[in-house]
Amino acid sequence: MNMAKNNFQFSIFNFQFWCFVQKEFYHIFRDRRTVMVMILMPIIQVILFGFAITTEVKNVKIAIYDPSRDVATQHITEKIGAGEFFIIDRYLNSPAEIDRTFREGEVSVIILFSDNFGERLLHTGDAGIQVLLDASEPNQASSAGMYINSIIADYQQELMREASIPFQIRPEIRMLYNPSMKSGYNFVPGVMGMILMLICAMMTSIAIVREKEMGTMEVLLASPVKPIYVVLSKMSPYFVISWFNLITILLLSVYVLGVPVSGNLFWLNVLSLLFIVVALGLGLFISTLVDTQVAAMLASGMGMIMPVMLLSGFVFPTESMPPVLQWLSTVVPARWYIAAVRRIMIEGAPVQAVWKEFAILAGMAAVIITVSLKNFKSRLE
Repeated sequence: MNMAKNNFQFSIFNFQFWCFVQKEFYHIFRDRRTVMVMILMPIIQVILFGFAITTEVKNVKIAIYDPSRDVATQHITEKIGAGEFFIIDRYLNSPAEIDRTFREGEVSVIILFSDNFGERLLHTGDAGIQVLLDASEPNQASSAGMYINSIIADYQQELMREASIPFQIRPEIRMLYNPSMKSGYNFVPGVMGMILMLICAMMTSIAIVREKEMGTMEVLLASPVKPIYVVLSKMSPYFVISWFNLITILLLSVYVLGVPVSGNLFWLNVLSLLFIVVALGLGLFISTLVDTQVAAMLASGMGMIMPVMLLSGFVFPTESMPPVLQWLSTVVPARWYIAAVRRIMIEGAPVQAVWKEFAILAGMAAVIITVSLKNFKSRLE
């Protein structure tokens, strides 16, 4: 009798338990956007972490200044460009082009051969090579310098085996823009991009979705104020807070971390404010796609912060990534912002050197805000 009673109670409990489980599954799968985020995001993260995280040096663009153009310099140049580590991007006609080439941002390494390199090597057994590296990204610069040193040492060993002469090629490594190799030079621009994206995109999307979730958005839209002013009023506080955080980061970087602002501070602020507008637009766009604060947090947190870390060049250079991820990184606004901040803040480049980044961010801001406002109105209807 007791056993039958216990079995009956267990059956009731089992039925109630599975009813609650079924109810929770129903609540989860009712919001399809949240389900897509939960299921697809781990897959995307595994792919990004698997291919984007690499400490190898790949596809680093190099410029060559070779006044002698002899057999020895050609052999060294061919060995440097033979592997997947470096790409010979251009040849310079004079040392005066060095600074302009670095400021253009297309080249990270410049190799300068001495005059009459081959003749000096054959007659005196001694020749020099100067290797200039853009150390605003210290990890990549250090790795690239070691790779080039190794390639030159291998070529020197080949010559000694062939001719039995103690040839000596002396590479001189110089780190530009960050000679002390401080990590803060690379860290500060990336943190600026991440914090601004975190505050603007995540907090804006959550703030707007919270109004919809609580049912107060309809009350706000029923007021005499136009919908666009309601949206702008929600975004304005985060714009001011982000600008305040920008000033705080710059003060800490200069007076605590010892990272100087070498370029024009005015244009650095203009660039940052433009990026803030892009991030606010992304937050507004996310708020038009989701209906719950949890979904907004997942979409803005994992969907925005992870690409900023992995695909913007903040932690790992985009040149070392597979072509697909390099192409995907072009749609990440932080990639262009961080690259421009490094040139203005670290390298002291003029605004003309970052016109491309300005144009891309301005275009992104216009497209994202236009689409977001249009989508916002359609969702309200």
